[in-house]
Amino acid sequence: MDRICFTVLAAAAAMAAAAFENGGIWPDSGGVHINAHGGCVLQDGGTYYWYGEHKIAGGAGNRAHVGVGVYSSEDLHEWKNLGVALAVSDDPASDIAKGCILERPKVLKCPKTGKYVMYFHLERGNGGYSDARVGIAEADAPEGPFKFIRALRPTPGTAPQNAPADELGEEAMQKSLADTAKPVSNGPSEAGMKALLWPAHTRGGQHCRDMTLFLEDDGTAYHIHSSEHNSTLHIDELTDDFLGYTGRWWRMAVKDWTEAPAICKHDGWYYLIGSGCTGWKPNEARYYRARKITGPWERMGNPASGINPLNGIGPALTWGGQSYYILQPSKATGGRHIAMFDIWRPQNAIDGRYVWLPVEFGDGTISIPWKNEF
Repeated sequence: MDRICFTVLAAAAAMAAAAFENGGIWPDSGGVHINAHGGCVLQDGGTYYWYGEHKIAGGAGNRAHVGVGVYSSEDLHEWKNLGVALAVSDDPASDIAKGCILERPKVLKCPKTGKYVMYFHLERGNGGYSDARVGIAEADAPEGPFKFIRALRPTPGTAPQNAPADELGEEAMQKSLADTAKPVSNGPSEAGMKALLWPAHTRGGQHCRDMTLFLEDDGTAYHIHSSEHNSTLHIDELTDDFLGYTGRWWRMAVKDWTEAPAICKHDGWYYLIGSGCTGWKPNEARYYRARKITGPWERMGNPASGINPLNGIGPALTWGGQSYYILQPSKATGGRHIAMFDIWRPQNAIDGRYVWLPVEFGDGTISIPWKNEF
């Protein structure tokens, strides 16, 4: 009888361990809260790799003191800490010196080279958010170690494929240089709405902040990032080794001040979830749809519904969270896309929480109802 009771209790404990409470503590296989924020999940064979910003305690954790962490799992529930995939440098002259801002790491496996390529938003040194660069790193194995290659601003010397005629030419360039010579807010502002921003940045490359990567069915990869002082999203086509840009890029969500992009494709539609620009504070999610990744994109509504019982916050503030990635369907997801959100804790960065929810698809629409557990 005791043996039967023990077996029942053990089975119940195993079932409980297989479900994470959204917004709660998510322990790894060692019982420690998973430390991988703002990142992504890559499926490679039968294994999943979860990459994210490794935080430390307190407000200092909003800067990179360790680098990008990585965990592995066979089922999306039992996660093993594999350590640091990309380490920051102790060399103060390095672009990724300890104390830099290193955010939103995303990883793809390149079909041509077999290498694993990481992109991330980088702010060098201690100068706040004015640098607006992308960092690129590469590894031979999904767990790393990733070797930092370079930091840059994307697509210098090129114009967007969908630029209107009145934004091309010398007159537009001079207007843009004048507009960007004045302070431009990185959030919605009257000055930002009136300013012509992208032409002035063609010389040194476009701004890059919140970002994601997307691998198309034909093996083409795209880097999608907030740009133009966070006012507009850019979709940049990558070279076939994923280590640079072809020079072909498109603008979307123009002057809509969208960050935290997360993208998926389903039934002939592309869907991109994002948030407004309110810093660490949550706001209302929005999503866009398009028939082609290059657009045109149409803004839709807020996909979120339901209440997070841990904080009482509903869809108006996206349950207290912000989007960061959409995982493609697999056996472990039950054949469903999984939308992933961070609940940031900037005063104690290491205590950031996670929300993973299945995406429900309609006829050209998506919805993401709250569920207490993943």
